[in-house]
Amino acid sequence: MRIASRAFPLLIAALALGYPWLVPNYYLVYAGALTVMYAAMATSWNLLGGFTGYVSLGHSAFFGLGAYGTGLLVTRLDVPWAVALPVSAALVTALAAGVGVAAVRVRGASFVIVSIALVSMTNLVAQGWRSLTGGSSGLQVPSPFPGLHRGQTHMAFFYLFLALLALALLTWWYVSRSRFGAGLLAIREDEDKAESLGVPTAAYKVTAFALSALFVALAGGLYALWFGSLDPIFVFSILIGSNMVLMSLLGGVRHLYGPLLGALIVAPAGEYFLIALGETQIHLTATGLVLILVVLFMPDGILARFTRRRAGPSIPDRSAGERLHEVTP
Repeated sequence: MRIASRAFPLLIAALALGYPWLVPNYYLVYAGALTVMYAAMATSWNLLGGFTGYVSLGHSAFFGLGAYGTGLLVTRLDVPWAVALPVSAALVTALAAGVGVAAVRVRGASFVIVSIALVSMTNLVAQGWRSLTGGSSGLQVPSPFPGLHRGQTHMAFFYLFLALLALALLTWWYVSRSRFGAGLLAIREDEDKAESLGVPTAAYKVTAFALSALFVALAGGLYALWFGSLDPIFVFSILIGSNMVLMSLLGGVRHLYGPLLGALIVAPAGEYFLIALGETQIHLTATGLVLILVVLFMPDGILARFTRRRAGPSIPDRSAGERLHEVTP
């Protein structure tokens, strides 16, 4: 079992690295890049939702801000894309920390409402500030690889998103084994008790909120460079945040590979229905329906139900008291 658990990540990595060369056409490379992008974002969302239990539907705000931040630095200030990407993500992370100070003061449904409001506000700003963002007409971002044709560009961004996914997975794995991660889990199990015993719950939640936003902003910046055309209605859509939640819940928020598994199911399914049904709203309705079904009948996700958490690193089940013991003297 130990050999299998160690070989599994290597097998997945080998398949991922070889994927663009194994598929028969560039459309499947594009679909693969889109899936890996969502896997990275769902894993990033899980740094907040999986550890603290705070469900944010507003992470698409950080995706859109990362996209527009990168695009504006490249187009307005002529900053090289390799510099604009991390600078934009750092600015979004700082903003997320500031927002988090206010957002994490509320819990449950109130936190969900605040996260949705954040998406709405950023969307309105992006559409209303026409002189800077282009408004509803969008923003055109030049390709960082002008010498490549579209198919080769898909391949380049597939590997860039794959690197981002690897970094997000490594961060999740490290947090799950750290004192900080134990504090976040104590918050999820019993926040009031954790705070009464000296755990800095507010600081921990803000840090998790900002760390989660960092990777989502990086994904947004890469998306801007990849597609080259930003539509504020899409990049600030609550659907993007809902997909992160759905993928994480479907695969399993307690497991390292849970959001990845969810992305491997939801993203290709979304592409299939988009092609089969055309530009309709039916696939959006299906997404909402699947999210409801997952929450009602499989809240712990696929991996928790069918593998009994033996397919890779996961958050072990322990009581709130045991988690508090890990983070208090």
